Amino acid sequence: MDKPGMLEYTLKNGMVVSSVNKTGSDTVGISAKKLAAPKPNVPSVDLKQSSVVYPSLINTHDHLQGNYLPPVGPKPGNYYLTWLPWDKDLHASATFTERSKLNRGELYALSGYKCLFSGVTTVNDHFPQAINREFLPALPIRAILEYGLAHEASSYDLKWGDGLEVEHRRAVKNKWPFITHLAEGFDAESMQGLESLEKMGILDKHCLFIHCIGFSDADIARVSKAQASVSWCAASNMLMFNVTAKIRKMLKAGVNVTIGTDSSATGSYNILEEIRYARKLYQNMYGEDLPAKTLFQMVTGNAAKAFWLDKKIGTLEEGKLGDILVLRGTMDDPFENFAAASMEDIELLTLEGKPVYGENRFIELFGGSLPTGYSEIMVGGRPMFVLGDPALLYRTVRQKVGFKKELSFLPFKPDSTGD
Repeated sequence: MDKPGMLEYTLKNGMVVSSVNKTGSDTVGISAKKLAAPKPNVPSVDLKQSSVVYPSLINTHDHLQGNYLPPVGPKPGNYYLTWLPWDKDLHASATFTERSKLNRGELYALSGYKCLFSGVTTVNDHFPQAINREFLPALPIRAILEYGLAHEASSYDLKWGDGLEVEHRRAVKNKWPFITHLAEGFDAESMQGLESLEKMGILDKHCLFIHCIGFSDADIARVSKAQASVSWCAASNMLMFNVTAKIRKMLKAGVNVTIGTDSSATGSYNILEEIRYARKLYQNMYGEDLPAKTLFQMVTGNAAKAFWLDKKIGTLEEGKLGDILVLRGTMDDPFENFAAASMEDIELLTLEGKPVYGENRFIELFGGSLPTGYSEIMVGGRPMFVLGDPALLYRTVRQKVGFKKELSFLPFKPDSTGD
């Protein structure tokens, strides 16, 4: 799939949210894949004071070969002790049987569009490179390949990668994140996961820990001191375990908290739903609000830091890559506008300056005509262009499963008849 080109353009007369601490500019420029000072005599789109411009979103935990519906969870009134019985339920489910009719490339492509249609341009697929290396470069968004990986620190670890210590050393050497599930459950091994890593010398600012629902207060303090990061997957945690991480204590301790969706087999349909779910859950758990600014930081600057990419992405600063999300402005507060957004509010998404999805008015950024490699769909009554052909992919899914499958993370019908 054709990836970002060398476009030059400006977006003007919008509210630009450069970072959680900087808003108010009205123009952003792109030159040679990067954010740059606006230039004269280049293509331009006037946002007419009706749009808000953000850095595009970063999802720190997804299973890109596992995004399919409906979800799979425990029997009503029951919950899991660890992830392992869920895995057995998944493989015995009708969802898995149906999903297995698609090949791995098709599943990865679906996940790429799940990200794109929710404003995500950077994601980590929590599978080893031996599985995903073939598929990630073909996605319409950026799925990072530079990470150290382990499944988890327990006897039922799936033995991904080259082992905990080797993978961590590689991450440190290359200035990558080291990513692993941790404390995903409440058996003795899960509860001692952080201690196991500490004994191996694996607890530092390279670590990005997923879930962490079994963390004690002492664990949270140690993670904060080490400057490690946590990926909070609230919806998935609640479906599987009826509990999530001690997120308020993590925030108060200064832990670098990010947000992940997990797969749609257990988690939210996409990151925009996850943001809304996480906020509501926090309010229910603690009787207080989780500020929209905090949520925004979790999926931009915090996530870029966790991936060791904060010099390249996560804020709209000159010299960084041109990863931009433009949302319809429906609220005066740009952060509340972000926190309430749905797929239908997206007006434009760019990756390294290249529009990968947007309303047809943004075709002007290409010089007035849509390049090859794009297709058109209808989303929320609007004609939109998109990199690749997700409608063909959707039709292929329906053909292979044998009925008109609905996938809620795809915000369109797969053909013009609206079936």
